[in-house]
Amino acid sequence: MSILFAIIALGALIFFHELGHFLFAKAFGVGVEKFSLGFGPKIYGRKVGETEYLLSALPLGGYVKMVGEGEDVEISEEDRARSFAEKPVLQRIVIVAAGPIFNLLFAYILFIIIFMVGVPAVTTKVGDVVADKPAAKAGVKAGDTIRSVNGKPVARWDDFAKIISEGKLAPVEVEVERGQTPMKFTMVPESRTSKNLLGDTVTQPVIGVVAAGETVIDHFPPGEAITRGSAQCWNVIRLTVLSLVRLVERAIPLDNIGGPIMIVKMAGEQAAAGGVSFLAFVALLSVNLGVLNLLPVPILDGGHLAFFLIELVTGRPVSKRAREIAQQVGLVLLIGLMMLAFYNDIARMFAQKA
Repeated sequence: MSILFAIIALGALIFFHELGHFLFAKAFGVGVEKFSLGFGPKIYGRKVGETEYLLSALPLGGYVKMVGEGEDVEISEEDRARSFAEKPVLQRIVIVAAGPIFNLLFAYILFIIIFMVGVPAVTTKVGDVVADKPAAKAGVKAGDTIRSVNGKPVARWDDFAKIISEGKLAPVEVEVERGQTPMKFTMVPESRTSKNLLGDTVTQPVIGVVAAGETVIDHFPPGEAITRGSAQCWNVIRLTVLSLVRLVERAIPLDNIGGPIMIVKMAGEQAAAGGVSFLAFVALLSVNLGVLNLLPVPILDGGHLAFFLIELVTGRPVSKRAREIAQQVGLVLLIGLMMLAFYNDIARMFAQKA
């Protein structure tokens, strides 16, 4: 079943990516010869108008074949007006950029849907109190439910943690409910230094309590879902970009990179966890695909965009020789990245069996 869910996830991402290229190619009058989900041998195909729609054997990508796309393609005189290569450079930029942008748009829509359907949230019930820390010294106990901080009501652990963090090291008054009895405690947070997900060293105030892990489902009306979905989508985009920077800086180890095997495994796990978890996983993958494709690496959409931007600035296209060399370098980089991802996947499998 994990393979099936991975195919569904990747198929959705590929479809929206290629749909972006397809729609804007059509909008600018570019002929589209093929629209394929997957690479390799054709499983199914149907021609509608000028376009052949294909389902191909390898579900790890897809493509839109446009008239006049590629090197040394011969174009008849009647097809010249419908040729991608003959379109103004700004139109070519929009057509190429539409694929990654549609991936980001797809993720944005999924995040909005997720907040409308309902997201799990951790309550403020305390599961553990760390000995000799401010909360323990003040008298907070496991099983207490935090109701307010400095008079501000809180019902979710994230909101409680945010208030503590933003308060720096100033004294805080925490109101808890113990059984049916409300109780108030005053304490001074202490600083804790640790590393975050990006490998950065961060210092933040803490009082020494651990969430019990009790969860509820929060549903949001469309307006608030759009606001929260927008913020979530932007945060994921920002974290994806920062993660790439940290990978280059080696602050995040390269063994964190995963490939198809990891995607299959995670797709199965998230699907088993529920529909919302699976949608969040697809949204995360969609953001990653969109951001990665915008990188200025030849072969990727971002590489083509870089060539077109140079053409826009200089007024002439990048030479064929320069493009060929850049694409060869890009191919080597892409193959190297794929080999690293496969190696990490296999290493994880053996590590789990050991």
